[in-house]
Amino acid sequence: MLAVLRDRTYRRLFTAQVVALTGTGLATVALALLAYDLAGAEAGSVLGTALALKMTAYVAIAPAAGALAGRLPRRALMVSADLVRAGVALFLPFVDQVWQVYVLVLLLQSASAVFTPVFQAVIPEVLPGEHDYTRALSLSRLAYDLESLFSPALAAVLLSLITYNWLFTGTVLGFLASAALVVSAALPGPAARPAPRTGSAFTRATAGTRLFLTVPRLRALLALNLAVAAAGAMVTVNSIVYVRDHLGLPQAAVPVALGAYGAGSMTVALVLPRVLDRLPDRAVMLPGALALAVIFAGLGAVTTAQSGSWRLPVLLAVWAAFGAACSLVLTPAGRLIRRSAPPEERTAAFAAQFSLSHGCWLLTYPLAGWLGAAAGLVWAVAALGGIALAASLLAARLWPSPPAHVHTGLPAGHPHVTGARRVRAGRRHRHGDLDDGLHARL
Repeated sequence: MLAVLRDRTYRRLFTAQVVALTGTGLATVALALLAYDLAGAEAGSVLGTALALKMTAYVAIAPAAGALAGRLPRRALMVSADLVRAGVALFLPFVDQVWQVYVLVLLLQSASAVFTPVFQAVIPEVLPGEHDYTRALSLSRLAYDLESLFSPALAAVLLSLITYNWLFTGTVLGFLASAALVVSAALPGPAARPAPRTGSAFTRATAGTRLFLTVPRLRALLALNLAVAAAGAMVTVNSIVYVRDHLGLPQAAVPVALGAYGAGSMTVALVLPRVLDRLPDRAVMLPGALALAVIFAGLGAVTTAQSGSWRLPVLLAVWAAFGAACSLVLTPAGRLIRRSAPPEERTAAFAAQFSLSHGCWLLTYPLAGWLGAAAGLVWAVAALGGIALAASLLAARLWPSPPAHVHTGLPAGHPHVTGARRVRAGRRHRHGDLDDGLHARL
């Protein structure tokens, strides 16, 4: 997996992604603490609204940014987005009104919605080989896991030395470093770009979404995204409420709770490649989604308990289990999209996944915050747990188990039919979903 880092351009782009994510992780912790200072026990509601604005920017802007990635200078787009994000983060320590949080978060995440699809569009050109590109996607998943684990741990250390407002300085430095690395990377020139997609701007921006609505296993992926968003929203929005109000712990315990989620996710991401060598994506992703509903039941036990020293370790275990189950769903998602989209549609497909998955978070973020603040955490757990269960069952229905089938006309030594059983009409076997010219999209 690490062999792809030998490519100098990709190494710099990947490093830019990592340092930007680290800065974003510090901002996540600092925003939670800022919201608590501004709104107290209503912090979950403030965070829910702020994160809903983030998702709105992602859903509305990302498809257009993905469509423009092949038509405008990518380096300028990414550097401009990083500089905007750094400028916004610079103002966050001086916020003293809730509405100011909302405005700055919207600006910050609008810039992120430009940066990420453009970044994803560049990587296939930097690493045109399928083998290298696959490993780059795996590294990207680990980078997100590292943000969930490393940034809260770093925040916990820093909070023992400084106030949370200084964490925003780390966010500024992360985005500035990302911009410098993008400037230093030798991106492919215009001649290396694929031919621009024809049609109206709307047609280009919605090409990936139409693909998701056409292919059954991608429709199932949409449902799986909703299950993951239900669990992730509970962790992101209400960790501060669980730690400060429900358990009565100091602010330094907030990044510890968020870090438990990251630890669970990273553990699975590290071991999953070997599992995926033996099992199809469906056999990994669906059980991971169904496990989320079971984990919500464990969270319900912590939520209803009013006292007991056992509540903190159980909460950390539940958060880690959420991270592990979400990683079972998210890590193979890139493989699923690659197998469902031909090369000329791949960038649009990944942009659509980015936009549509965040559309799910747009639903669950405010639900986790507003319902938790208005009706209590118990009702938030019940509602989001129900969503996770319903979405998982829907995904299983939309993504049927691949049937056994027979190949005719392939020679005996063809690699695809290795180990297949010989029958009168040809060679019969069963496997996970493929879209390789020998199979229809399932």
